[in-house]
Formats: sequence, C-alpha cells, structure tokens
Amino acid sequence: MPFRPRLPLPFLLLLLPHLRRRRSSPRPPVPAWRPLSHYPSAAAAAAEVTESEEDAAAVGRDTRAPPSIGGIARGAPRVGCNGGGAADDEEVERKARAVARIKLCHELLRERRWRAMRAALAQLVTEQGYIVFPEALSIDHYHIKNRSGSAAALCDILWNRFRECDSNGCVWDALANSYARAQMVHDALYVLSKMSSLNMQISVFTYDSLLHGLRMTNVALELFEEMESCGVSPSEYSHSIIINGLCSMEEALDLFERVTKEGMELEIVTYNSLINGYRLLGLTKEIPKIIQMMRGQGVEPDLVTYTILIAGHCESGDVEEGMKVRKDVLDQGLQLNIVTYSVLLNALFKKGMFCEIDNLLGEIYNIGLDMDVIAYSILIHGYCKLGEIEKALQVCNAMCSSQRVMPTSLNHFSILLGLCKKGLLVEARWYLENVARKYQPTDVVFYNVVIDGYAKLGDIVNAVRLYDQITVAGMHPTIVTCNSLLYGYCKIGDLQLAESYFRAIQLSGLLPTAVTYTTLMDALSEAGEVNTMLSLFDEMVAKRIKANAVTYSVVVKGLCKQLRFDEAINVLKDMDSKGINADPITYNTLIQGFCESENVQMAFHIHDIMLCRGLVPTPVTYNLLINVLCLKGKVIQAEILLESLRENGIKLRKFAYTTLIKAQCAKGMPINAVLLVGKLLDAGFEASIEDFSAAINRLCKRQFAKEAFMFVPIMLSVGIYPDTQIYCVLGRALQKNSELVYLPILNALAVKTGI
Repeated sequence: MPFRPRLPLPFLLLLLPHLRRRRSSPRPPVPAWRPLSHYPSAAAAAAEVTESEEDAAAVGRDTRAPPSIGGIARGAPRVGCNGGGAADDEEVERKARAVARIKLCHELLRERRWRAMRAALAQLVTEQGYIVFPEALSIDHYHIKNRSGSAAALCDILWNRFRECDSNGCVWDALANSYARAQMVHDALYVLSKMSSLNMQISVFTYDSLLHGLRMTNVALELFEEMESCGVSPSEYSHSIIINGLCSMEEALDLFERVTKEGMELEIVTYNSLINGYRLLGLTKEIPKIIQMMRGQGVEPDLVTYTILIAGHCESGDVEEGMKVRKDVLDQGLQLNIVTYSVLLNALFKKGMFCEIDNLLGEIYNIGLDMDVIAYSILIHGYCKLGEIEKALQVCNAMCSSQRVMPTSLNHFSILLGLCKKGLLVEARWYLENVARKYQPTDVVFYNVVIDGYAKLGDIVNAVRLYDQITVAGMHPTIVTCNSLLYGYCKIGDLQLAESYFRAIQLSGLLPTAVTYTTLMDALSEAGEVNTMLSLFDEMVAKRIKANAVTYSVVVKGLCKQLRFDEAINVLKDMDSKGINADPITYNTLIQGFCESENVQMAFHIHDIMLCRGLVPTPVTYNLLINVLCLKGKVIQAEILLESLRENGIKLRKFAYTTLIKAQCAKGMPINAVLLVGKLLDAGFEASIEDFSAAINRLCKRQFAKEAFMFVPIMLSVGIYPDTQIYCVLGRALQKNSELVYLPILNALAVKTGI
C-alpha cells in the first residue's frame, strides 16, 4: 500500500538525488577547517538540544540582537562578508538582516548557548521563510502551497560569508533542523543536499526532524535509507517515526524485524504505533501477538496499548471482546482513563446495550473519574439517537452542574434533533428559545432543525412563523431552511404554493440544490404530474445541478407509476453513463413498478442486473419478488426462492414469510403453511394473532377445517389465545366439514379463556 503524500512528490523526488553520495563524481574543494578545540561537532551541538527551543522572543531581547530595521549590528566586525550589492534596496536590506542574524548565531555558538542559537535560527526562518529570493530555487512548476525558497539564499550567505568560521558546520545543521521543525521540508532537503555536496556532517536529530515532516510520504523511507548509507546511526526515535508513518503493514513489519534483529530495544511508543497500524488495517486479532512480542522484549503494555486494543475490538463491532479486555486490565490493577471509557460507551450506544451503559457509568462514578466534553457528548448524542431524550437532558444538566465543561453547540444540536424526531416540537421550541436566550447563537442551524421538525409534521404555520422570527432577528436563512419549508408545503399537498415558493427561492439569490429539486419532483410524482416532474428534472440538468441517486429514484418511480417502463430503464442507463451509482432503492423502485404490473420476468431481470452491478439486494427487494410470485400464483417458485435465501444466510423480513404463508393457505397447501410458520418462529420473529387469523380464515374458506385447527396448538405454544372471531370461524368450518371430534376441544378452550 503506498504512502499518502502530504507534499508534492515531484519536487521532493527532484531534491532527493542530491542527498545521495556519488563517490565517483568530483566534489567542490572543501575549505581547510580550523581545529575545533572547544567547539563541539554539529552532531554534538544538535544532540545537546533535544527538547523544544526557547521562544524566539528571548533572542530578540539579547543585547547583541540585530536592529529590527536592517543592516549589520553596530560595532560588530564583519565576518567574511562579500560586499556584492543588489539592485533592489529591499532585497539588500533583507539580506543584511539575514547576515546579522547568522552572525549572531555564530557568536551564541561560541558561548555554547545552543538553545539561544537555535531560537535565533528559528526566528530567521520565520522572518525569511516565506519570501522567494531571486536566486532561490524555482518550484513554481509544482504549485507548492506555502513554499518559501529562502533556503537557497541562506545557504549562499553561509557558504560565501561564514565558511571560514569553525562553527559553520553546526549552523548549517541547525538551519536544516529549523526548516524541518517549521514543516518547510523542501527547504530542509535543499540545505541537506548542500551539506552533502560540501561533505558536512548531518546530525541524527536533524534527520529525525525531517523524517517526522516526511513521515506520510514516499520519500521518508528513502531518506531513512540514505541516512544509514551516510554512516549516521538511526536513533530509536528514527525507527519509531518510520514505523508510525508506514502505511503498508508489510513494510512496517520488515523494518520492525530488522530493528529487533539488530538488538535495538524499542520503546513502548514504537510498539504502540505498530499496534495502532494493525488497528487501522482492521487486524485487531493480530494485536495480541505483538503484545506477546513486546513482553518477550521486556516491554510491558501500557494504558495506551490497551486503549488501542479496546478501540480495535469496538470498531470491528466486537464490543463484548472490548469489555473483556477492559476486565482483564482492571484485574491487573490498572485504572482506565476517561478516553478508554469513552471508546467503550460509544460502541455500547451503537449496539443499544443500555444495561452495560448504566454499569459502565456506575463504574466511572465509583472510580471518581471526571467526565470530559467528549464523554458527555457521546452520552448526549447516544441517548438522543436511541430516543432517550430525558436521559440526554439529564446528562446536559449534569454537564452544566460540573462547572468544568459546558455543553457545546453540537450537544444542543443533538438534543434539538432528538426532540424533533420524537415529534416533541413544543419542547424543542422551548429548548431552542432557552438556548438562544442564554447563548445568543447567531447560527441559523439550530433554527433549521426546528423548522424541519415542524415541516415533517405538516405544521407549516409554525414553520413559517419561526422562519419569520429568524429573518427579523437579522439571521440569514440558508437553502437548508428553504428546503424544509418547501417540504412542508409538499407535505400538506399544496403543490401550487410549493411551486410558487420554489420560484421565490430562485429569485431570492439562493442556489437550489439537488434536494430542493428532488423534494418538489417527488411531490409532483405522487400527485401524478409526471410530465411536470420531468420538465423540472430537465431544468435541473440544464442548470448543471448534479442529480443524485435519490433524484433518479424519484424519476424512476414517477415513470413506473404511469407504466412508462422503457423510459424508466433509459433513466437507469443514463445514471450509469454519467457515473452515478444507482443504490438499491433505485432498483427496488423499478422492481416494484414491474411487480405492480405483475411483470415477473422483468422484475427478476432488474434483480439480476442489480447483482451484476455488485449491489446487494435488500430485504425489500425479496419482499417484492416473493409477493409478485404469490400474486401470480407461482407459490412453488416463491417457496424455492425463500428457501434458497435462507440457505444462503440472507436475512428476510417477516413480511416475506407471512406473504408466502397466506399464499400457501389460499392455494390449499396447509402442511407447507404450518411448516413455514415454524421457520418463521425459528428465525426469531414474533407471530401475532392477526397472522394466525389470516391463515385460519383462508384455510376454512377452502374447506381445510381440520388443517386450520392445527394452528391452534402453535398459537398456544407462543402464548397467543384464539379470539372470538377465530372460535366462530373454526367452529362453523368444523361443523360444515363434519369434523365434530374437534368441537369439544375447541369449546373447552373457549370456556377456559373466558369466551
């Protein structure tokens, strides 16, 4: 799997060859270096500063800092400066400031003030970094964002003006490091290429900084190999960066095995990076092997390790295994943090496991962990999504009472959405006004939620009132607001007003979206105005508003309602030609159209096309196909289809079973119907008294009274007692067919049930 490039690879690959050593090619003459009796090497200088640099402002307060306007510091001797002037005064001034800053770096280095020296270079990179000098490297061809190009000019100053200084190698190395830390990777590579050509030593810390900037690019591994070929031993941090950045697990494992064979002891951070890579690739089951390998190297998993493992299990849907890992961690005496608990809570909400959620919250409370804003947000969003609005409001109140964290706009949005979905618009309106009064939001998003809630209930009056309220308040309605109102007009069936409002949206300056057109088109389709709908669709295409799969489904549905199947199939082909992937809903719409016209052959043909396109038919698809087979009297084919689906593990809905059971009873196939009821119950569905009544009525009408009576024990076995209607129908049918032996049993059962 390739790296995900963050930087323009053509440019990086252009610079990288300059880093490679070509021993056969001639090198430029190297100046005679004076012995560094009290100056450390570049590697030593960089090694002494591994933590973050001092604030550049500290250098600015130095008494020998260069003046802010320009020029070389007064009273300071010139150190190997070439006096070449430039035509542009601003460029001369800029170069003078750079020379003064580099001179200061040399002076700080002589005093062994490494941090101050690096801070001065960091400030220099910040000042000069985003200005392209005339002689700088030209990279416009690659359109690099935030490019600087200042590296070439600064390298020229270092070589032409300071090459006789003993400390110059240290400054070169620190400059490359500063560029790397400032994420100006192309400049850092340029400095390194110059250092390589001048035979200067590059420190491992500079390589590490550059590797960190390149960790998600193809160049990182090449730079790592170049680092080794230059005789620089990679540090543990170097290996950690590469393993963390590798996207191909095979490459990461190869590097990991090579490092362990060399006897290098890796830190827990590196192991965690590797484990997280397995998680991202969905290979959570392999993580215990890495943990075992860690322990073999004497490294014990930490809380981060277990959190990654738990997250992996939860993401794969195996919440039970995640909870088991949690128990193992607690048994070891470790205490989980709120991050780990948040991962578990989020997974439990997705599964709807309320009991486990309550237990986990109790555990958090007993431990005394403080909930953070993410944990609270997971609770609020989870409860709202599951319809437990009261609990979500309780969590919101607890959040406010904690006085540590306050509800975010996303929390308020979730609560409003939850209230509207449950149809609690009075409460939603109160909550909205309360939030508006307390926080004075200027964002129209909150209002959009409530307007949409009113529209979906068909309460267009309150929707319009709230719309007027936000315009009076100075907020600007968005196209989302207008789409909700348009839906409201369509919901109440006022198509004339809906079309007028649609044109008003266009005149207002707001750009209608695919949702806008689809909403009105669907209403027109339902009203049978298919030609008007098609005109609107053509207008949408003419205005280059990209139709989505839902839009095409609406068009297909409208055409199928008027039995214009050829046109509907052409629409499907049009989708394919435009690269729009039809979803199962689109195909189901077409299948439904053929089923309603009882065209079994075409319905199954569309189903076959669906399979050829790699789409998985939904339970609705098979409901339609089984239903049309039953309507056409092809009950045996329907039985074969249902049984094959069951054998292939395809989950069906109860409707598929009950449809076929009723068809079997209507066709006088009582034994098949009884057996299918057993399969329905085995599949985990609950049979209702209506289901049994439908089967018994159909059998009794066809003189299968004795067979109809077979359903009574099945009813009793699932805790359902016959009602008065069933007793009457069965009693009359048994008498009519002279099946009198069953009447005493039926009468006794009626007496027992109080009928």
